[in-house]
Amino acid sequence: GQGAAQVRGRWGGRAGGPGGRAAGSPRSARSSFQQRLSYTTLSDLALALLDGTVFEIVQGLLEIQHLTEKSLYNQRLRLQNEHRGPWSPAAADRHTLVLRQALRQKHQEAQQACRPHSLPVLQAAQQRELEAAEQRIREEQRAMDQKIVLELDRKVADQQSTLEKAGVAGFYVTTNPQELTLQMNLLELIRKLQQRGRQAGKVAL
Repeated sequence: GQGAAQVRGRWGGRAGGPGGRAAGSPRSARSSFQQRLSYTTLSDLALALLDGTVFEIVQGLLEIQHLTEKSLYNQRLRLQNEHRGPWSPAAADRHTLVLRQALRQKHQEAQQACRPHSLPVLQAAQQRELEAAEQRIREEQRAMDQKIVLELDRKVADQQSTLEKAGVAGFYVTTNPQELTLQMNLLELIRKLQQRGRQAGKVAL
């Protein structure tokens, strides 16, 4: 659904976050990233990484992020199950069809027991019931998606603030898309440096 797409577009582990990918080709993204990174920023980042503390902070933030995403995913899944519909990223609104089928079965049974002259009135009432139920589900889904988006935005701000306080160059609280992309690339750089450090340590052993 549209709400689920909005959720997937957030910084925290999605298209704009650690583990996600920026829009556009990798080559153009790298070129833009390199142009925006000043020598001072890279020097400050290198100094911040010397003692290894930043690596530990980033790893901790990623673990918190993954737990948050799992919790929010489960919350949305529970909401979908309440509506009797299986949910997956590929079929987020399938429960609406299940609800429609259940109501149709209920309505058919009521119509069979209804007197013919009362049937038009019953059918009109049933149509209103179906529309109201679907509207309620859409509103509940929208509210849940908004809650998830706000929670992810708050988590992004927490990550930005933590890294800023740790003295990591380029990090501060912002919602500017270009600045978020730059921070995402910085995080990716930090993670790659951390992985290389681990590999070098294994070779040394």
